[in-house]
Amino acid sequence: MKKALHQVKETTMGGRTFSLRMEEEDLGDIYPGMVRFSVELWEKENLVTVFRTNSFEYAPTMTYGAREAAERVFTRWERDLAGDMQCFLDGVPEREPVTHQPSSGSPDVVVIQGSPRPGGNCSILASWVAGEAQRLGKDVHVVYPHDLDIHPCIGCYQCYNTGTCVYADDMNSIIPAVERCRLLVVCTPVYTNTVPAGTKALLDRFQSLHASRTLDRRPFHRTRGLLLSVAGRKGPENFTCVSRVIGAFFSLVGIGAEEPVFIDGMDETRDIRVIPGLETRVRGAVGAALQKD
Repeated sequence: MKKALHQVKETTMGGRTFSLRMEEEDLGDIYPGMVRFSVELWEKENLVTVFRTNSFEYAPTMTYGAREAAERVFTRWERDLAGDMQCFLDGVPEREPVTHQPSSGSPDVVVIQGSPRPGGNCSILASWVAGEAQRLGKDVHVVYPHDLDIHPCIGCYQCYNTGTCVYADDMNSIIPAVERCRLLVVCTPVYTNTVPAGTKALLDRFQSLHASRTLDRRPFHRTRGLLLSVAGRKGPENFTCVSRVIGAFFSLVGIGAEEPVFIDGMDETRDIRVIPGLETRVRGAVGAALQKD
């Protein structure tokens, strides 16, 4: 990522020297054509406040873009500082450093139970996964997307300014858990050839984790990913879209994919517990994934 300094304005008040800067940063290695602009107010080596925006935030029909937005902020701050610097500084909130480090005590295994139906086949799969992980002495956390407050991603790309999402909801606890876990298991039914809406909303919101890791150049944790999926109809083609969606998600957040387990024909079978050897197969897949580094 390359940076270019566009404008600098220095102001002194009461023996304190402030520097107003506008920088352009090429983020083309993240997304081709993405450029981020920053307007920063510094007092010597201390960053007082910052405004960031990137070119992907602006739709084609908008009359201005990221550069123009940054230039407007720079001009407004320059004017406000020249008018009454102390008043401007009093209005600036105390800047807390943005941190993306997950909290300690994260579970070893995270299970995303992607079905909105309680007591269904995906719930049974999740219970087998949790039971096997606990038998192996691992901490387990099961996530139920449809019972949580998860705002759908709106494609604003503002996470590529700060590394954090504009929405503060239940994803604030899910993302750190997934980032630090050893194994992530996704249990999902097939709904119209893909994952249910609540599960897709959860997956999309991991874009902010990709942003924070990429911007910070932070190495990805060694997490394995296991997909368990149930379809009503018979045939492997029913899992094509689910495989691609979950595969893209694993790739986005740097998770190494294990061999998936697909269970089809459930419109007739109804209960996965009657399938010979399936529970042993699922438990075996969990144990094998946890043995890997």
